[in-house]
Amino acid sequence: MSRNSNEFTNAESGGRVKGVCIIKPIVYGNSARYFGKKREEDGHTHTWTVYLKPYHNEDMSVYVKKIQFKLHESYANPIRVVTKPPYEVTETGWGEFEIVIKIFFHDPNDRPLTIYHGLRLFQTENNIIVGNKKAVISEFYDEMVFQDPSTMMHSLLTSNRQLTLGAHKHETDFEEKEATTLAQLQSAKQKIQNEVEELKERLKKSRENIKSFRDEIKKLEQEQVTDMELRYD
Repeated sequence: MSRNSNEFTNAESGGRVKGVCIIKPIVYGNSARYFGKKREEDGHTHTWTVYLKPYHNEDMSVYVKKIQFKLHESYANPIRVVTKPPYEVTETGWGEFEIVIKIFFHDPNDRPLTIYHGLRLFQTENNIIVGNKKAVISEFYDEMVFQDPSTMMHSLLTSNRQLTLGAHKHETDFEEKEATTLAQLQSAKQKIQNEVEELKERLKKSRENIKSFRDEIKKLEQEQVTDMELRYD
């Protein structure tokens, strides 16, 4: 996800810092826990939390003004705004739907960044289960790319203020996930290469067979011509 370097910048932002690219990795997603049974008063079955947080241990509020979460319209006050960490919203429900996450920056000339996350309540092959209460976790890694940021944003983005003093961990091991994905891609690439080589070999044999058939046909035609000539002689 990249920020547009051609956006208008007023005097307050101090112009653009040309030739500079700053990357801010983020993690977004949701956790969900099953109640154990359907709640009688509203039919809800799960409690869930949707969130967006920095990949590294840093305070995003230095350059992020607020984060807006747009829930399903069936919720009271479906647009929730969070102005400081942790950037998350907790609710209960029974169904899955798309949540629109919009990030607003302190520099008003930087347009908000929009992310779409599909809320997951039930386990799939792409989700993970953690803890004794079997929480479903569906989270993703992404990067905010600031190309030619304003002087104001450059100053904010390069400020290194930690979010926590303790360990800063994620439920998903993204380094392991990346290694596994790369290994799968390499395996798929090798499989495709093997299939291509096999097809090339089959094509080569087919061409050899076609040439052999043509030579045989040509030989038979020549024999027929010779036989006819002998008959007329």
